[in-house]
Amino acid sequence: MPETTQLLVSQILNRLRMRQVALLLSFADHGTLRRAAAELGMSQPAATKMIQELESALGQRLFERDGRGQKMTQAGEKVLGFFQGMRGSLESMVRELDELQLGSSGRVSVGCIMAPLPTLLNQAIIALNKTYPLITIHVTLDTSDRLVEMLKDGSIDIAVGRVAPEHRADFIFQPLENETLSVVVGVDHPLSTKKHVPFDSLLEYSWILQPSGSPMREVLEQEFRAIHAPLPRGLVETASILTTMRLIADTTMIAVIPLSIADIYARHNLLCILPCHIKHKMGAFGSIIRKDRPLPEAARYFLSGLHNTV
Repeated sequence: MPETTQLLVSQILNRLRMRQVALLLSFADHGTLRRAAAELGMSQPAATKMIQELESALGQRLFERDGRGQKMTQAGEKVLGFFQGMRGSLESMVRELDELQLGSSGRVSVGCIMAPLPTLLNQAIIALNKTYPLITIHVTLDTSDRLVEMLKDGSIDIAVGRVAPEHRADFIFQPLENETLSVVVGVDHPLSTKKHVPFDSLLEYSWILQPSGSPMREVLEQEFRAIHAPLPRGLVETASILTTMRLIADTTMIAVIPLSIADIYARHNLLCILPCHIKHKMGAFGSIIRKDRPLPEAARYFLSGLHNTV
């Protein structure tokens, strides 16, 4: 770290107060300084003075007039993001301290997309459990974009998924594997016996897709655009594999899921993988951690297990 930057950081640490952090977080929750001040039990003039002191310490305007109220400047939004990360780190610390007090060995919180569940994630969980048999392992299944948000606010320690290029500066991404997608239907679907299914022949059916903004959804939207077709009507959006499986079993809906997941269900005759080629590919998924938040020992071990280095 350059000496001037180190000096500035030292000055901010000496002048920054946790009440200022709490005030900014409360403003983001309530939208007005008056409500934020009331939540913290202070007057609005006292809150205004506290913000001015914070702006002086940072050398940046954090708020600007917006009609009768105030809104955050671009610098204010940046500072808020870091303060939200601080809150997430504090929540993680409190959880670990509580678990130590209860005699537990701590907790590892992991968020994961579907594809690594039956292989990489399963193996890493088993390895962690053998080495840390008393630890609590919390696993959340969601889309990559939502997992990144969970990492930002401290809800999870590690994500397994993809991170958009515009967010990579805040995270450490280590690739694991590429993901192959498969088009799936119920075993009694009219297309289940076909030897070749062109993508455009699927347009007459209703679809199940992951929520908008997820990498898998973006790949499918590219596929539809490539044949100059709009997204199907009657769309169901879900990241839940259980919901997807139930729907394709009871309807003629079309779904797209990772081949690693589809193969397991197909072996038990619970779905049919259609011979339909998806031209657009997804980038590799991998482990994602925050650059500014050190991992606990058990979480580091889990990360090593994901990458087969334990």
